[in-house]
Amino acid sequence: MKRVLVAAAVLALGGVSAVVAQQEVALSQQNLMKSQARNMYGVLNKMAKGDTPFDKAAADAALKALADDVAKIPTVFATNPKQDVPNASFGSSQKIWQNKADFDAKVPAVTKAIADAKFTDAASLKVVFDTISAKCDGCHDTYRVKLK
Repeated sequence: MKRVLVAAAVLALGGVSAVVAQQEVALSQQNLMKSQARNMYGVLNKMAKGDTPFDKAAADAALKALADDVAKIPTVFATNPKQDVPNASFGSSQKIWQNKADFDAKVPAVTKAIADAKFTDAASLKVVFDTISAKCDGCHDTYRVKLK
């Protein structure tokens, strides 16, 4: 009887561990996208729209952080969490893992748009922002879902 109870407990803990691990993967994916959004919308877009003063150093730092985050996409999205992040507004679609090659193929275009970014003022930063945003949308339109 003890063996049956121990085996049942181990199986139950294994199931809980799997759910926790899936949630950690989903949360890691969500956090990566939030970090990118902070740089794209919280820094670059606000400067490009004139909501905050143009600051070349801050824009360069935001682009660097964005480039670093985009480079992590294939690794962070290597595992299918099969779980939504609790209380998240957006999440990754299961379409990612149904067409992983296409998903991964979209990353280099974003990386190139960031690497090619040249700007000297808010007006030229707006062009850079629009170019990068268009490349991001190519993935978001297909592989992001609204959860709430």
